[in-house]
Amino acid sequence: MKSLVFQQVDVFTAVPFKGNPVAVVLDADGLSSEKMQSIATWTNLSETTFVCAPTDRRADYRLRIFTPKRELPFAGHPTIGSAHAVLRSGLKPHTSGRLVQECGKGLVDVKIDGERLLLALPEPQFGEPTMSDLTAAAEALGITATDIQRAAIIDVGPVWFTVQLASGDAVRALAPEMGKLAALNSIGITGANVFGLYQAGTNTDLEVRSFAPGDGVPEDPVCGSGNGCVAAYAGMVS
Repeated sequence: MKSLVFQQVDVFTAVPFKGNPVAVVLDADGLSSEKMQSIATWTNLSETTFVCAPTDRRADYRLRIFTPKRELPFAGHPTIGSAHAVLRSGLKPHTSGRLVQECGKGLVDVKIDGERLLLALPEPQFGEPTMSDLTAAAEALGITATDIQRAAIIDVGPVWFTVQLASGDAVRALAPEMGKLAALNSIGITGANVFGLYQAGTNTDLEVRSFAPGDGVPEDPVCGSGNGCVAAYAGMVS
């Protein structure tokens, strides 16, 4: 059996065992899609990635991203974690200070800023949920539709049903029903992404929680694409 080199990277933190972990399998070209999915199911992390040779000459590498249940065209924290892993393994970017990742969503730029890695989110596509979608999402989240201040379905590769509540405290108090959230996959979404603002003067600006039980991720510790959707949505409506 072939041995595989992989790293587990804690993303969005400088503290070991904090943040959001991703398993990164290096030199994965010889693996079938079925084997990749099997490995991702085994690691049981929100995502496991597989670094392959690029098919686009502009890219430094190609990344395939799997949840415990399926492949995603893009994801945020796996992109950052995988970029860290390939640099740590000795990959030299085509362009100094910049990595280009090829993935199902196309080419993604990752800026190398000292110890920090900054990704450019794929162009968001916005959709408006129907009233029945809003009602179903609210019921799954354990709230009422009137608790939702505004909502959009935002596609950045993963498709997030993005909902704003009245406050960060309301987001923290959520106790979703995971079976009902998983059933929302039938309307073409990856999961529910909920945010709320805190009052000015507090230590934190907003609270974000991302749930994707239909993909085997009841709650993502820190969701890069989900947070990116919040930033894009806030920019659109401001």
